[in-house]
Amino acid sequence: MNILFISAYVPSAIRVRPYGFIRALARRGHHITLVCGANADDRPALSALREVCARIVTVHMGKAEMLWNALRALPGDLPLQAALSFGQRMLEAVRTEDRSNRYDIAHIEHMRASALGYALLRTPAVLDSVDSISLLFERALRGSPSLKSRMLALIDLARTRAYEARYTRHFEQVIVSSPEDAWALRTLRRHLRPHPQPEPQRWCDSATNHNVHDAITVVPNGVDLDYFAPQPIARESATIVFSGKMSYHANEAAALHLVRDIMPLVWERRPEIRVVIAGSAPPPSVRALATDRRVTVTGYLDDLRPAIAGATLAVAPLRYGVGIQNKVLEAMAMATPVVAARHAARALHAVEGRDLLLAEHPREYADAIFRLMEDPQRAAAIGASGRRYVEQHHTWDAAAGRLETVYSTAIEQFNDVTRLSQTADERVAHPIGR
Repeated sequence: MNILFISAYVPSAIRVRPYGFIRALARRGHHITLVCGANADDRPALSALREVCARIVTVHMGKAEMLWNALRALPGDLPLQAALSFGQRMLEAVRTEDRSNRYDIAHIEHMRASALGYALLRTPAVLDSVDSISLLFERALRGSPSLKSRMLALIDLARTRAYEARYTRHFEQVIVSSPEDAWALRTLRRHLRPHPQPEPQRWCDSATNHNVHDAITVVPNGVDLDYFAPQPIARESATIVFSGKMSYHANEAAALHLVRDIMPLVWERRPEIRVVIAGSAPPPSVRALATDRRVTVTGYLDDLRPAIAGATLAVAPLRYGVGIQNKVLEAMAMATPVVAARHAARALHAVEGRDLLLAEHPREYADAIFRLMEDPQRAAAIGASGRRYVEQHHTWDAAAGRLETVYSTAIEQFNDVTRLSQTADERVAHPIGR
């Protein structure tokens, strides 16, 4: 297939889901044109993508422009997440590719790029919602330690719910990373109220006789099993690692929960145990945790693997979140035994006690940490089983295979509507929700 891949940002090893999809699809023989927002810091990631993409079109997106886009959206009903990259130059770049009639399918990455689908008139579209952002906002309102995150969630929650509810009216297919996110989008769709303006439907539910629920498909994240592989280094005897992008409010909340609530219970019995918080852009609240000499906050690392591979175990004590947690899968892929939040494993088919340990309350986390620290053989067995689980269930090749099926369905639906419509221009005359 000739695939038009549209992203508000440059896919990379950090923005791993679109990066993994692009690489796997290219290996399977597809030709990919990437249209993305970019800045000077993205040069290394773009260089890597040029090895697998047939063509890359970049549009510089500065912070001032994104802020203006968000401010311009405030009086309307477009979510701020979708508005950030909804600028004329990005729209024109997508429109130009669409007019070329060279693409079999358009793949739109995340809500951040979803409004750019307004420019697609001739190409069937699949939206990778990844997660339900409104579900994340609901949980952030209750659990985020960041006032800024709670305020943004409060401002954007209602319009995000309404916007997500209309996804299946405006994209042939929608994919998400977990069954819970699919449930959230379907629930929103069932409770959708009529919009005050007539909405353009890229495919008409009644005309095509499709159940809108069938337009939402779960495609789990994969893991680069060659990169995240067990390392030939010795594990520390008493070290816990928590990894992730620390500027993300859910990771900030988890880091604070680990050190403030869980570790005091651990240190009562094992005061020598160290904690490594590894990941970029830690906020002041997380950096302050390193005032305890048993806690190391690394900041940005070129390579997270040594921190994960050298730890006795990995802990993911997330207070809230949505989707699949890559930090959990990557640690499992490296055969590092994992203790994770019970809700973080909802999207997995992993077996508790065999592939990883789960916990909910601080005492449960502490008990699980003790069990692994004090039984190296069991820890090694859980680590090895976790690696096998990821090998069996989370390869990018398998994810790309599911994606191909979704693409084929979207193309069929688009062609059905095209036969029922006079022209593509009449079928999509204005932005969704406008």
